[in-house]
Amino acid sequence: MFMVVSSSFLVSAQTEESQADTASADAQNPSELLKTVDRLVEQNNQLEKQNRELMDQIESLRKVLTKQAAAIKTETQPVATSTTAKTPQEEPQTAATDFASQEEPYKWGAYAPNLGFKVANTDHGDLSVSIYTYARYLNQLGVDPHYTDAFGNVKNVQQRQDFQLQKVQIKFLGWILDPKFRYFLYAWTSNASPGQGAQVVLAGNLNYSFNNAFNVGAGIRSLPGTRSVEGNFPFWLGVDSRLMADEFFRPSYTSGVWAWGQITDRLDYIAMIGNNLSTLGVSAAQLDNGFNTISTSLVWKPTTGEFGPGFGDFEGHDKVATRLGVHFSRSDESKQSQPNSEQFENTQLRLSDGSVIFTPNLFGQGITITDATYQMAAFDEGLKYRGFSLEAEYYLRWLSRFRGPGTTGLPRLFDHGLQMQTSAMAIPKMFQIYVGGSTIFGQYGTPWDFRSGVNFFPFKNKVVRWNNEFLYLYRSAVGYTSVPYPVGGSGPVFHTSWELAF
Repeated sequence: MFMVVSSSFLVSAQTEESQADTASADAQNPSELLKTVDRLVEQNNQLEKQNRELMDQIESLRKVLTKQAAAIKTETQPVATSTTAKTPQEEPQTAATDFASQEEPYKWGAYAPNLGFKVANTDHGDLSVSIYTYARYLNQLGVDPHYTDAFGNVKNVQQRQDFQLQKVQIKFLGWILDPKFRYFLYAWTSNASPGQGAQVVLAGNLNYSFNNAFNVGAGIRSLPGTRSVEGNFPFWLGVDSRLMADEFFRPSYTSGVWAWGQITDRLDYIAMIGNNLSTLGVSAAQLDNGFNTISTSLVWKPTTGEFGPGFGDFEGHDKVATRLGVHFSRSDESKQSQPNSEQFENTQLRLSDGSVIFTPNLFGQGITITDATYQMAAFDEGLKYRGFSLEAEYYLRWLSRFRGPGTTGLPRLFDHGLQMQTSAMAIPKMFQIYVGGSTIFGQYGTPWDFRSGVNFFPFKNKVVRWNNEFLYLYRSAVGYTSVPYPVGGSGPVFHTSWELAF
């Protein structure tokens, strides 16, 4: 750069000297003097052009040096990087663990899958925007129009066929003031449930990372009572739909506080205290005044120390990756603190025939449960290798301590069940096939479901997916408008979805 500047000054000096000599020699000839003036103007224009080109070169060099200095500064801040990578929060934090290391950190406008685009980056914080949505066609016309519950009551089943822009989620996430202090805020809609409570949700959480072993958060997140609510949404084999047994046993999303971290390099934990099993559609005035909802998970990854995001082996592990998980949840629930049956992403305490336990006179005339204690344990295991996956989970649930008119002497209820899924990448990064099924062994029936499906990833990543799935139901114990299976449904169901998650 300095050589270019020196050369320019030398050319300028020589030109000025030549101009002076020419002007002196032609001073007596006006016509020649005019020609000399014209030449001087032309030479001056050329010098201005050279000067502009020189300033452009200087500005380009300044930008390159600024980026290099920022990269060196980032490499000297390992604490902030590890904080992002170790956050096992709801959907976006899980994606941070899997993808953030692939991107250049602190780059304005950078993109990371499921973390979206970085739209602001300052010394005092940053902001990324991410969107999740999918369009779904659902056909339940093959489901039986009626079913009989365990008490002999005949009930209707709606046979749906519709197209929906099923869900829209807009996420805002990043850090503020300190890279260890992070926020995750979102708007979340269920467009299949207009007019129902919690159709539109504005929620999120705040968290602070002390180190890899201990992090704390507060706000709304899923109780980590089964594997699907650890924070791996939307990386499931199907689009936004769990197997029936998982949906029946699991806890849901609630407000509370939690801690998470690593006990060892291959052993992770999450522990949460919440208000109730499901806060969606439930106001603060409906909650009891005790913090009696707890949920925990302990996950061991013995072979590789990681398992990848969610279900299935889209990434294609070269070494066998394994995981073993243990979960436990407990909550005192009342009829008032439970969402209505059609609420968005609701969790209901149901019998295995699909009946909500708080239904008046369900167990006999004059018997109505108003309060109950829920306890649930889950054990999961999984294996991934070269595009193949095999994953299973076993559930146990106890309902006890019933209160309400006529409930004296009502025995404790126990249900257990399991689910299993397997998948394979028929074409790596592009075409995946899977099958799965689940069953519930309950005191009021033994419902089950089976599903098979294919996933097509046109851009060889998880940002865009086309899913086609066939289900067969037998007396489904759970269901609502957001999922493809109805309560009590028996028969075939088909749905196809275009999913966008960036």
